[in-house]
Amino acid sequence: MTPGPTEVPESALLGMARQMSHHRTPEFRKLLAEAQAGLKHVLATQNDVAILTSSGTGAMEAAVVNAVPRGGKALVLESGKFAERWRKLCEVFGIEVVRYEVPWGEAFQADEVARRLEQHPDIAAVFTTLLETSTGVGHDIEAIGRVVGPSPALLVVDGISGVGVMECRTDAWGIDLLAVGSQKALMTPPGLAFLAISPAAWRRIESIQRPAFYFDLMAYRKALADSDTPYTPAIPLVRALVESLRKIQAVGIERIWAESRRLAQALRAGVETLGLRLAAARPADGMTAVFLPEGVDGRAFLQRLEGRFGLKFAGGQGPWKGRIFRIAHMGLVDELDIVSTVAALELALAEAGQNVKLGTGVAAASRVLAQ
Repeated sequence: MTPGPTEVPESALLGMARQMSHHRTPEFRKLLAEAQAGLKHVLATQNDVAILTSSGTGAMEAAVVNAVPRGGKALVLESGKFAERWRKLCEVFGIEVVRYEVPWGEAFQADEVARRLEQHPDIAAVFTTLLETSTGVGHDIEAIGRVVGPSPALLVVDGISGVGVMECRTDAWGIDLLAVGSQKALMTPPGLAFLAISPAAWRRIESIQRPAFYFDLMAYRKALADSDTPYTPAIPLVRALVESLRKIQAVGIERIWAESRRLAQALRAGVETLGLRLAAARPADGMTAVFLPEGVDGRAFLQRLEGRFGLKFAGGQGPWKGRIFRIAHMGLVDELDIVSTVAALELALAEAGQNVKLGTGVAAASRVLAQ
């Protein structure tokens, strides 16, 4: 139940077990074209989608070095461990950073983004995050897109954890560069990353010097014309990706967004009924971060859940290390996973000495699922 790597469908695992094939063949190009079409469905875009053999951080680095020239200026919206990565990447590549920082657990406000764009009309790109997995916050990218759109800045979004589980409309929301990872809601092992690239982003990429070789997106643009990759791809992972995308498309991304929202509401109803406090002011549909009760040892609590029930949660990071636990509800997670998770929480809290009325959390979650 962690926010990645998530469980992988059996068909995707079997796809990776096939004998290796060569990637410069019509067969593999056909497979790659299917992967790109499936990604466009999930990302709700008609823009080009580049497939990178890297982690999601590789897609973030590619976005930075291709969107803003060295010495240029970027607005970074910082609210947690992963939003912080945008700032660090910009600094490594000599980009001047304007920070809009909010406390952990809080969400960005579009009017504050607009104010900073007015103060700094030379900002080349705005870097933000769909789902901040260190806090469980889902940011309002649609509203941010409305204020960035009229400016010369590109809107660059880290959708690594959120895309495929949370509503994200790349084209309708004006996202110019969207970074996604394979090992989250796309139910594929780690090792692939994706970038949706708008026409405006391509114009910027063409116009600046890019301090990159492997991550120079112009090389990917040339390869995209032939449903190809500029460098050797992770062939088994592409096979697995296609299998997982087929499952997603069979359900439909709009339906997945709605179901994910329902699962999230059920889990939160169960958690709050048990007297636990959510960490996010604007909770994301992809995962839930929860504060531990005072006096409960976070590490021992998570070890107990895993040892007794086989439930793996993620712990806290940074200033919230030992203070929260994080539960993902993406990919293969279903209703019974939510109910059993809440049941295990009840028992673990009771064993930790908390005053818990067993069955109340499960009942609250079940009522949401029954609607």
